[in-house]
Amino acid sequence: MVASHAYIKLVPSSAKETVTTEDIKDLFLYFKEITAKTGSQVDWNYNEAAFPYEMKEMPDGKGKWFYLKSENDRYNIILLGVDKETAINEDGSEQEQSYIQITLPESSTFGDKGKANEFCRFLAKKLQGELHLFNGRVMYFYPRK
Repeated sequence: MVASHAYIKLVPSSAKETVTTEDIKDLFLYFKEITAKTGSQVDWNYNEAAFPYEMKEMPDGKGKWFYLKSENDRYNIILLGVDKETAINEDGSEQEQSYIQITLPESSTFGDKGKANEFCRFLAKKLQGELHLFNGRVMYFYPRK
């Protein structure tokens, strides 16, 4: 599989203006928690099937990026990072905008892509952001005027 990227951009009407890796980690843990609750409701170990990843962080990526690693044979790795870019507003003015980058490296599987899409939509909904999917399509989760 060729490496691909998705982005969640925090626009002026998003729930937050900036995001940190700690925010994403907290949302990841919340996502794992709610999938585990679904499993307990149906009396099945749904958590392992729903999102079989563990958080890992390298010392050089502290505060900038981390990755989700799976021991399941259908899944491998998803990278997540945060950064800022300069965006041009409708009136032509420039503004600094935070974004989350989700990367699927060449070693990722199609299973990773499905799970990454699911997690991207969850993050974009929670942060009310603009989601640029791996296939180039854009989904808007923020209040539009």
